[in-house]
Amino acid sequence: MAGIDCGSTSLVGAVAGDENTTAARGRELSWDGCVNARDLGGLGRAKPGAVVRTEEPNRLSEAGWSAAWAYGVRTVVDLRNADEYGQDRVPRPAGITTVRVPLEPVGTPFYERWERIDNLASPLYYPAILAEHPERVVNAVRAVSTAAPGCVVFHCSGGKDRTGLLALVLLTLAEATPEEIVADYLLSYERMRHRYAELGYRDQRDAVTEFLASRDTTIEASLGSTVAALAMPDFLLENGMSDIELSALRTRLTT
Repeated sequence: MAGIDCGSTSLVGAVAGDENTTAARGRELSWDGCVNARDLGGLGRAKPGAVVRTEEPNRLSEAGWSAAWAYGVRTVVDLRNADEYGQDRVPRPAGITTVRVPLEPVGTPFYERWERIDNLASPLYYPAILAEHPERVVNAVRAVSTAAPGCVVFHCSGGKDRTGLLALVLLTLAEATPEEIVADYLLSYERMRHRYAELGYRDQRDAVTEFLASRDTTIEASLGSTVAALAMPDFLLENGMSDIELSALRTRLTT
């Protein structure tokens, strides 16, 4: 891909800054086998224990799944494509339901175009997917809204871009500031740094920054403009979410 060494599963880089790192520590979750798990509670009106973002949970140990269960997790929303699923290290607790909602429209002209542009590994494609395939995004949001009572975990492969898009939509509804949303997105570069360094990937924050510079933008500006243009809850309602589903989402997500 132009300017980026690896695909949407690649997450390596540096954190936004000491202040954001300190603020995130209270949201970090220590689940053995996951390095990029954090609660979105405390951002905007999002309440703790409602939704958690992470990388793929395949590496969770028995202790890791036990910690997720103890945290209240009862639903996992998987945003990956079918060819990414892989094998779990240990069986998931029987009481946790996995809902698969592939976010990328594989096989479409959109996917082929953006695979050439950035391999769907930067926030540059967010406005395009929101405009051209809003049903994919709404389906993912609906999976959160209609989940059984309990905490909902959502993830892609590395927990940065597809996960970041869903987090952006949920946090915009929860009235988080653009600065909060950007800072949370940037954390994934740091959290996944060592795991992807082991695979020989270059620093992905540097790679994405260089790529976006070639497009005369930055990570922060790209995300900020997406948030500014996203009218909530109109986006959800105009693209198929019902009033009942929206009400349930607000009840789950916000204080």
